[in-house]
Amino acid sequence: MAYALLLGNILCLVAGQMAWKLGLDRLGGLGSGNWLQAMLSPLILAGIGLYGIATVLWLAVLSRLPLSAAYPLQSLAYALGLVLAWQLFGEAIPLNRWIGCAVIAAGALIVSWK
Repeated sequence: MAYALLLGNILCLVAGQMAWKLGLDRLGGLGSGNWLQAMLSPLILAGIGLYGIATVLWLAVLSRLPLSAAYPLQSLAYALGLVLAWQLFGEAIPLNRWIGCAVIAAGALIVSWK
């Protein structure tokens, strides 16, 4: 159950980032003239909501797993974010980032060993 909560936390964090990126792309970025419009954007608000859910899930995770296990595993959000940036936004991902992503995944695997 704890790992399912952690997975939900990771998915909410990444989905929140994707919502923020989509919202800012639709606005043409964040500038001094559109910050209020950005903060009221449905996608930005959705991202904030997803982060709120992620926080509640994280509290549940911390009540069930040691921080020394949960926090390194949460880094999988970075790897998932990189893959989605490549797939959804067509971002060019240089080799060093793919290597970093592999290191994160390997680290998560090592941390999860019993």
